[in-house]
Amino acid sequence: MSTNAKRRKLRVLFASSEAVPFAKTGGLGDVAGSLPRALKHAGARVAVILPKYASIPQEYKDQMRHVTEFYVPLAWRNEYCGIERLTLQDLDFYFIDNEAYFKRDGLYGYFDDGERFAFFAKAICEAIAKVPELECDVLHCNDWQTALSCVFLREFYQQVPQCANVKTVFTVHNVKFQGQYGDKMLDEVLGLGHIPAARDQLYCDRDSINFMKGALCYADALTTVSPSYAYELQMPFYGEGLDDIFRRRQGVLHGILNGIDQGIWNPSTDAMIPVNYTPKDLAGKAECKRALQEELGLAQDPTRPLVVSIGRLTDQKGLGLVRYAMEHLMQRGVQVAILGTGDKDHEDAFRYFDAKYGDQMCARIAFDNALSHRMYAGGDLLLMPSEFEPCGLSQMIAMRYGTLPVVRETGGLRDSVVPFNKYTGEGTGFSFANMNADEMADTLLGACEIFWTDPEAWHKLQLQAMDTDFSWRRAANDYMDIYHDLHPEIIRYNKRRDR
Repeated sequence: MSTNAKRRKLRVLFASSEAVPFAKTGGLGDVAGSLPRALKHAGARVAVILPKYASIPQEYKDQMRHVTEFYVPLAWRNEYCGIERLTLQDLDFYFIDNEAYFKRDGLYGYFDDGERFAFFAKAICEAIAKVPELECDVLHCNDWQTALSCVFLREFYQQVPQCANVKTVFTVHNVKFQGQYGDKMLDEVLGLGHIPAARDQLYCDRDSINFMKGALCYADALTTVSPSYAYELQMPFYGEGLDDIFRRRQGVLHGILNGIDQGIWNPSTDAMIPVNYTPKDLAGKAECKRALQEELGLAQDPTRPLVVSIGRLTDQKGLGLVRYAMEHLMQRGVQVAILGTGDKDHEDAFRYFDAKYGDQMCARIAFDNALSHRMYAGGDLLLMPSEFEPCGLSQMIAMRYGTLPVVRETGGLRDSVVPFNKYTGEGTGFSFANMNADEMADTLLGACEIFWTDPEAWHKLQLQAMDTDFSWRRAANDYMDIYHDLHPEIIRYNKRRDR
C-alpha cells in the first residue's frame, strides 16, 4: 500500500444515456437507477449524469435546480451546455441541457444520434473540468452513448488538473449496439482527425468509426453484465466484430452479474399481486395462479403447469423455438402465457396460438408492468430460451417469486440459474445447452414432470430459488473492488463484508 494512501470516500461519476425514473428504453435505465445507489451504500460518493430529455416527467423537471452553464467545444464550433441538478432519495442526478440535441420526443433513433451523444460525452468531460461538485476519481461510462468520454478524457484533458487522475471504467450492456458512423465525424464533430492514435482506435472499416471500439481501447477497465458474457464476447459468434479487442484486453475485462431491486420485486410486499406470500407460506402463490388463470381466460386448474414468458418478442429471445414447440406443449396439457411486444411476425404467431388453443394459451401483445408482476407471481415456470443474453433480469425476478426459470445456458442465464440436480435436489431452475426446439421442449416438459410427480422436490426448488440473493449489494462491491484497484492510493471507506 502506498505510504500516501488515505481513507476517504471514492468519488464516482456514473454516466448513462438513461436512468430510471427519468428516462428508460431498456435494462440500462434500470441499472443506472439502481447500481449508483448501491455504490453509495458500499462507501462511494456517487453522482449520476445523463441528458435532460424533453420526455422526462414534468414533476422531476420542476425539482431541478440550475448549477451552471458553459460551452462545449465540438471540432470547429462551441455548443451550449447547461447543468441541472436534482437529488432523489439521497442520490444526486445531474442533467446535461441542450435543447437542440435533447428536446425531442424520444431518446434515440434520430439522424444525428452520433453528434448528439458525441456532444454528451464531451460535455461530461467539460463538466468534470469546470464543475467542482462533479470532480471525480472514477468516470464510469455505459454503452456507446457515453463511450467517447473515455477517448476525449485521454486525448484532450490530461493537462487539466481536475481530470489528470480520473480513471475510466466502461461497461458493455449489449455489444450489438456500438455506435457506428461515417468517418467524416472525426474532423467535423469529434475533432480527433489530427490525432493518429485516436484515428487508429476508432476506425472499424475503411470509412466508418465505432464509438464503442474507442472506449474498449481507451478505458482503464472494462466490465460487462455477467461473467459468462465476458467470456462469450471473446468469441467471434458473440463479439460482433470486436472479439479481438476483448481477447486482447481480457486482463482488464470483468464480468459482474447485475442485480434487481429487491424492494420492488418482493412477493411479501408487492401491491400489484392479488395475494402476498413468503417462502414460509406459499399458499398465496397458489391463489395468485388461480387469479392469473381467470384473468387470462385460462382453465382454472391447479394441476396444469402454467408457463409464462415476459419480454421482447424477438429472435434473440428464442421465440422461434417456442413457436416450433407450441403444439407439442399444448398436447401435453401445459398452459402458456406470453406478455410483450416486438417483431410483427412473432406477435401475429402468438395471436394465432391464442385463438387456436383457447383456455390453454394466452398472448397479451402489450407492455403492461402491473400484469408482469401478476405473471411472475402466478406462473409455475418462466421460459427464457435466449440465443444470447448479456445478463437478463426476468429469470432473477421469477426466482424471487418462486417461479422456476427454464433457460438456455448463455450469458447471465448460465450465471444466475443453477440447474436442477435430481440426485442431490440442488438447483434453482432448469437449463438446456443448444438452440434447439426439441431440447428446449424436453427440458421444459422434464420440469413439468417434477411439478406433476414430486411436489416435495418442487417445493424445495422454489425455496432455493426464492432464497437466492440478487440484490445490487454484491455487484456494487465487485465494482468497488475494480475502482480501488485503479486507485490503490485511496483506502476503501467501508470494508467489504459480503465474503
